[in-house]
Amino acid sequence: MASNGRGFDPGRRDALKLALAAALAGGVGGPATAHAGASREPAAGRAGDAPDATSDGGDWQHLRLWYPRPATQWVEALPLGNGRLGAMVWGGGKHERLQLNEDTLYAGGPYDPVPPDAFAALPEVRRLLFAGRHAEAEALANAKMMGRPNKQMPYQPLGDLVLDFFEIAETNGYRRELDLDAALATSTFEARGLQHRREVFVSAVDQCIAVRLSGDKPGRISLRIGLASDQPSATIADDGDAGLLLHGRNEAAFGIEGKLRFALRLRVLPVGGRLRHDGDRIEVRDADEVVLLLTAATSYRRFDDVSGDPQAITRMQIDAAAARSWQAMLDDHVAAHRVLFRRVSINLGRMSPELAALPTDMRVAAFADAKDPQLAALYHQFGRYLLIASSRPGTQPANLQGIWNDLLHPPWESKYTININTEMNYWPSEANALAECMEPLERMVFDLAESGRQTARRMYGAPGWVVHHNTDLWRATAPIDGAQWGMWPTGGAWLLQHLWDRWDYGRDLDYLRKVYPLFKGAAEFFAAVLVEDPDTGAMVTAPSISPENVHPHGATLCAGPSMDAQLLRDLFGQCIEASALLDVDAGFAGTLTALRDRLPPHRIGKAGQLQEWQDDWDMAVPEIDHRHVSHLYALHPSSQINVRDTPELAAAAKRTLEIRGDEATGWGIGWRLNLWARLRDGEHAMKILRMLLSPARTYPNLFDAHPPFQIDGNFGGTAGVTEMLVQSWGGAIFLLPALPRDWSQGEVRGLRVRNAAGIDLSWRDGVLASATLRSDKGGDYALTWRHHTLSLSLSPGESAVLTLDNDRLVRA
Repeated sequence: MASNGRGFDPGRRDALKLALAAALAGGVGGPATAHAGASREPAAGRAGDAPDATSDGGDWQHLRLWYPRPATQWVEALPLGNGRLGAMVWGGGKHERLQLNEDTLYAGGPYDPVPPDAFAALPEVRRLLFAGRHAEAEALANAKMMGRPNKQMPYQPLGDLVLDFFEIAETNGYRRELDLDAALATSTFEARGLQHRREVFVSAVDQCIAVRLSGDKPGRISLRIGLASDQPSATIADDGDAGLLLHGRNEAAFGIEGKLRFALRLRVLPVGGRLRHDGDRIEVRDADEVVLLLTAATSYRRFDDVSGDPQAITRMQIDAAAARSWQAMLDDHVAAHRVLFRRVSINLGRMSPELAALPTDMRVAAFADAKDPQLAALYHQFGRYLLIASSRPGTQPANLQGIWNDLLHPPWESKYTININTEMNYWPSEANALAECMEPLERMVFDLAESGRQTARRMYGAPGWVVHHNTDLWRATAPIDGAQWGMWPTGGAWLLQHLWDRWDYGRDLDYLRKVYPLFKGAAEFFAAVLVEDPDTGAMVTAPSISPENVHPHGATLCAGPSMDAQLLRDLFGQCIEASALLDVDAGFAGTLTALRDRLPPHRIGKAGQLQEWQDDWDMAVPEIDHRHVSHLYALHPSSQINVRDTPELAAAAKRTLEIRGDEATGWGIGWRLNLWARLRDGEHAMKILRMLLSPARTYPNLFDAHPPFQIDGNFGGTAGVTEMLVQSWGGAIFLLPALPRDWSQGEVRGLRVRNAAGIDLSWRDGVLASATLRSDKGGDYALTWRHHTLSLSLSPGESAVLTLDNDRLVRA
């Protein structure tokens, strides 16, 4: 991977530490003053001039990533996106590169992966499992029950915008930054007496990527502009007097023919100077400034429809954008972004002036040993920024890499792994006031219910719908990769938890009515396929796995893993509750009530741990520190196990975490962060956050390092910071449940809690100072501070301000 710039050199950690030590010992005047020469930037087009969507007094100017040099690797480039289009901005001086993505550009086309022999093999696989012949069952499942093909389609890059500047050799006073509050990347530097300023944003309003190249003197911008692509079929042609068109057809993968057409258009809009075509490039000489617009699309309409016209779509979009001024586009972009981004502000305390002056990657290197609460707050908001940039209404959901990928064959195909990773992507959405960002996931679940009906019928002879541990753009639902990874039928049940959260945080009965058929269909499937375990009498999934952990019988395949029972306990309970709220399907609710009572119970094993399987195998597994902690789903994101109601089970969950250890992949550490927060252990949660926010697990641009890059760890980190400050489960709101000593004072505003309410908190010396709860629709609330709970009844639109009196919550 190093050859294409994706890998982060581990040796760079030592260099960062040395640079950090030198900076703290001798001052950081170079980097700190690098931007001083940029004071003559053009007045028009600055993000700060755009209208604010809110005026809540948030400390927005600190929400910037910055660096004193251009990116030299992909994981140093800065991510921009509008949910559909993604750009990675390298910030080069003489040579600039923007690597580009469009969220529907996957390989292949519509396909049917359901294995034809699965249903016939199912009884024998179950018989072997219940006979204790797990390895034989797994071999048979691999032979007969895996998808055709046994892989899914990869998400792929679209191309690059390449800029080569004529009069730049060396640069001075270089600075590049990503302003999270404006969703704007800039780079500034001086070269040959000209102060350069380059700005890039990706507009959800105008559906384009916009670039402006300017300087503090007229007639000095000269460059060659081109498009490039690794797509083998891509061709480049002139598109009028001032444009280029890159177009082609996607590639086949794993035997599935490519069916998508794609297009990328570029429009060059110089102010002054001269423009001409030069082969497949455009050359601009002596311009005052240059604006570049890019639009992109594919022929994808739906998972079973590729009849779109990407050339017509991109032509319409670029013509519309070109008719607008840079300032108008920037203002609208910033305003639209801030409607979402400024809903939540967070202040976890101040850092030293020495740390404040450091570039972002050096602050990450220092985080383990230095008190830098502002970096934790920045990281939290970076996760919110990434969700806004990678998942908007009408787009695809955020995949394993959000929307950012530069490889034709990315790790794990950069698709949707739904045995933890896709779900973790959306853990921050509700509590962090980004409900709109959930819409793509909801729409994907509707698609999966449609394609999953065929899989349920043909693989299991069952009604309803099912999806296993992965899916892709084409909404494939059959198991893939191998039974040891893919033979897990509860992926849909987990995805549905996010739709339940959307109901629970919003309390819109029309929404519940809309999504209830998805819950019912999933429950119908499990009601049909659960079988009685002959040893325990419990109703279990078989075959299944506890993702992706090998048990002592040399296989992963098993019957009734703990996680499946936990997921189905939630799914059935939600169907039962929705049935009562909507006054439908009372008979089916009764069936589910009886079935729920027969699911395998939580069990505590001989080491005091929460058992991962029905049998007490945990201490004999070959990988005792496995990255997955699937059976702790009941602790987080569910709340079946918790310190308040089930203290013995919570202690067993804690013992499991101790046995597993803190070290894991990026997303594995992100999950552990949330789990320790649920256990109300703020110091251990802070230890985990330090591990996550380190050069080993965070790349220079703050992307999460699995390694390699996976975005789920970023979202798990944002969710974990939120869980340390506010939790909302079990009919209660928990205030500062896992506050570490490092965050002894601070405030957070705009978070959301269940039963359709918002909450603000402030604290001093580790003690709650005030809390404000705002109810959207009215209702009953229970707020807990330490061991005291205050109950409130609020009317629609009513707010309550709470303070402490003798360490007890009271209404002010």
